[in-house]
Amino acid sequence: MNYKFIFKDKEYDLIEEKCECFFNDEETPINNIEVLNILDLLNKAENINFGLEYYAEPCEVCLHGKEQRKKVFPFLEYHFYIFTKDNNYITSSISNDYEENSYSGIYKKGKVDNSYIVSIMICENCGDYIIEIEQCNM
Repeated sequence: MNYKFIFKDKEYDLIEEKCECFFNDEETPINNIEVLNILDLLNKAENINFGLEYYAEPCEVCLHGKEQRKKVFPFLEYHFYIFTKDNNYITSSISNDYEENSYSGIYKKGKVDNSYIVSIMICENCGDYIIEIEQCNM
């Protein structure tokens, strides 16, 4: 399973092996979710747009820009939400079945009881990436 996209004429291929770190919320982790699930969600979604963000630390894999003593380092970043019930995945903000719903609507119906933000950060240079899932209140 992979997810491919083009940003500024460069193709990025997110495969499981290039995921440097996968962080699932420490206090209330989502059961049975891993890198492949996130890649599957991206593949099934429409209009995924990664944006360019800058960090104070370089990519830990390639250290691109560190030798030149750059002060900021470019990464591609994308965020979306996952909704759970009893810590089990139910849907996401990029899922087709979510289009006609809202978090408050599915929460009031008792379909979900928690929300998480998923952050995907990709090194613009080498393409290695990190996925971070954190519980958040909506």
